[in-house]
Amino acid sequence: MSILAGKVAVISGGTSGIGLAIAQRFVAEGAHVFIFGRRQAQLDEAARLIGQNATAIRADAASLEDLDRVAAAVKAEKGVVDIIVSNAALVEQVSIGALTPEHFDKTFNLNARGPVFLVQKLLPLMTGGGSIILVSSAMHVMGIPGHTTYAATKAALRSYARTWAAEFKDRGIRVNTLSPGVTDTPILDSQSSTPEEREALVNMYLSMIPIGRLARAGEIASAALFLASDQSSYMTGADLMNDGGVGQV
Repeated sequence: MSILAGKVAVISGGTSGIGLAIAQRFVAEGAHVFIFGRRQAQLDEAARLIGQNATAIRADAASLEDLDRVAAAVKAEKGVVDIIVSNAALVEQVSIGALTPEHFDKTFNLNARGPVFLVQKLLPLMTGGGSIILVSSAMHVMGIPGHTTYAATKAALRSYARTWAAEFKDRGIRVNTLSPGVTDTPILDSQSSTPEEREALVNMYLSMIPIGRLARAGEIASAALFLASDQSSYMTGADLMNDGGVGQV
């Protein structure tokens, strides 16, 4: 039997990379997924790739008004939410000397503020036994130059998971973070302007990863499936480091 049969999941940033892989895996395991993102063309392509049991909503995870629309759409179509995956994020490498208020606000609004209000707005629809997964990063335990804002936002998610695990315990809702290592997704492309820069960036990361390669998005989706399902029924407030060892050694 599919381990998410009949479940309803909402996934932010579900149009590419890790978010899309999670959506595909959840549907393969019997769930109906709501994905949302800002770009209609990417939404349409993601819905095509998922193929069934998917509702695509054009919405910005940093916009409170858009999050209201997402919650309203979920309520109208399904009435309940069993799984929330807060995955939408951006990373821009900026040294502290070059960091601007605009960069800070842009990163924190999407990566740290957005997840709070996504959960707040969907919480009234959540069922007992539900699972909230906050996609963090191994960088929240590391010190890598140029990641002042990104790493801090991912550390915030780790804090949210602890707080919410305690806050939601009487409702039977579990909250965990999933902390991937460096994953081969389009977010790597956004950190470089040429193929040569991307290769240098990847080689820098590879020098730090004990397993010796980047993660595949499907490997992160497998960990998300574990956290979403009853296979992790005794886990809450935890951080699942699926990182190839990069944050461990």
